[in-house]
Amino acid sequence: MVTVVENKDKIKSVPAVITELEQKFAGKFVVQQTVDEIPTVWVSRNDVLDVLMYLRTLPKPYVTLFDLSAIDERLRQHRQGLPDSDFTVFYHLMSLERNSDVRIKVALSEESLSLPSATKIWPNANWYEREVWDMFGIVFDGHPHLTRILLPKYWEGHPLRKEYHARATEFTPYFLNTAKQQYEQENLRFVPEEWGMKRSGRDEDFMFLNIGPNHPSAHGAFRLVLQLDGEEVVDCIPDIGYHHRGAEKMAERQTWHSYIPYTDRIDYLGGVMNELPYVMAVEKLAGITVPDRAQTIRVMMSEFFRITNNLLYVGTFIQDAGGMTPVFYMFTDRQKAYDVIEAVTGYRMHPAWFRIGGTAADLPRGWQRLVREFLDWMPKRLDEYVKAALQNSVLKGRTQNVAQYDAKQALAWGVTGAGLRATGIDFDLRKARPYMGYENFDFEVPIGYNGDAYDRCVIKVEEIRQSLRIIRQCLDHMPQGPYKADHPLAVPPPKDRTLNDIETLINHFLSVSWGPVMPAGESAMMVEATKGINSYYVTSDRATMSYRTRIRTPTFAHLQQMPSVINGSLVSDAIMYLASIDIVMADCDR
Repeated sequence: MVTVVENKDKIKSVPAVITELEQKFAGKFVVQQTVDEIPTVWVSRNDVLDVLMYLRTLPKPYVTLFDLSAIDERLRQHRQGLPDSDFTVFYHLMSLERNSDVRIKVALSEESLSLPSATKIWPNANWYEREVWDMFGIVFDGHPHLTRILLPKYWEGHPLRKEYHARATEFTPYFLNTAKQQYEQENLRFVPEEWGMKRSGRDEDFMFLNIGPNHPSAHGAFRLVLQLDGEEVVDCIPDIGYHHRGAEKMAERQTWHSYIPYTDRIDYLGGVMNELPYVMAVEKLAGITVPDRAQTIRVMMSEFFRITNNLLYVGTFIQDAGGMTPVFYMFTDRQKAYDVIEAVTGYRMHPAWFRIGGTAADLPRGWQRLVREFLDWMPKRLDEYVKAALQNSVLKGRTQNVAQYDAKQALAWGVTGAGLRATGIDFDLRKARPYMGYENFDFEVPIGYNGDAYDRCVIKVEEIRQSLRIIRQCLDHMPQGPYKADHPLAVPPPKDRTLNDIETLINHFLSVSWGPVMPAGESAMMVEATKGINSYYVTSDRATMSYRTRIRTPTFAHLQQMPSVINGSLVSDAIMYLASIDIVMADCDR
């Protein structure tokens, strides 16, 4: 029989995937009920690969490894009878045919921190397992190259372990003398043999070219090492981590509310789109129902940031292909969008404006006029871009059938967003799993079929049109009512109530100065963000701050796919691949 660990009193129907696992692995797993209602199963280290392969090869398979990470359980007090575990590794799997997910967990003891590698089941397990080794020190047996990925290779310790300090004041002061600088520079030297590369073939010597870590085509601090035979890319190594700043570790020392500004800096072009999955995950954890007006405001502002992101993407995409003029026009249009964003939130790129339970404030007077002016301006500009740039024969010749991959490859590498839809797969979370009221909006999902750089760009342009449709519906049908939930964990309450109600005043004081105490449990929320699917998986130990916050970002997955796409192509095609996948390195490195 299936063992079920209950977190709630009410009984739910058993998900189909649990029944399927019971037929194959009866008595070998424990089912955990989570707040997010994603089927969650604990299996042993000896069975994990068999379970993962079984799920990968079902008639309706869990074809994508969406996320893989770990949690240090040693200080966690409210585990509701879960299996004993010092460290827990979890696999978040996604099935498009079922439109559902499953989470597989493995409990490890501190004395034996090792698991078999899943890289032969999903190729994108490579980077995720390297990250778990980097942050937690968990070994994956059989991994092809288990080295640090976000931190320098000389780094000591594993930062997401609980004994590792979370504040700079807990460390000795940083210093950089000549000897240390030379040591760090030497450790940046690329050694081909460490990656299984040869310096020469039978008839030729290979050249190794560094692009970055500071290069205009790298779209951030990112290094790409190319192994070249002439202009042909024989192999490549994406080298990430230059933007890493411990965003997940910071969540362990910030209150649930004070962490919101940190989320803005993940995808620093996504603005409130980063805040949305975080606050929604916390709201689900706390059982907070967000008012209709707050939901519609969130949708409108999220789509504004989708537009600003995509405008920058299209402009720099054309620039990387050799067209210099369009990026200046698109920056002009972004400023018009930012004028609306600033009028509503008070800030431009990083507003930190969403709150647990709603938004920081209501819409200001006159917001309708600003939004309407932008909606009247933007469509004509898009038509000009399509005519002048996207239909340009030089751009087409430079990007069509370049950096191409198919749907099977995209799913295997965890590609989401426009990169997945460019391969013909109609999957957009706003349609497939509507959240925040998206089911009430009339819009279409742009699809491409060639899976090349050009299709990915065209889809981004069409996404702007659909965002404009959504924003117009927000403008025409903005609900009345409160802009935040009337809930003790959604703070701060309206000021007039704190002046008249002592209980509200006390709640305000405690929540702002100390932080709200969220119920114990686990909750994940996924959104269709600017670059693909973004998710926050938060674990509460009934405290004023998160016990563990896992941030899954699309750029991390998309960059990992790069060698499989560009090996055998030209150097110039590698640049177009980077331009077409809409990367932000802070989104990758966190």
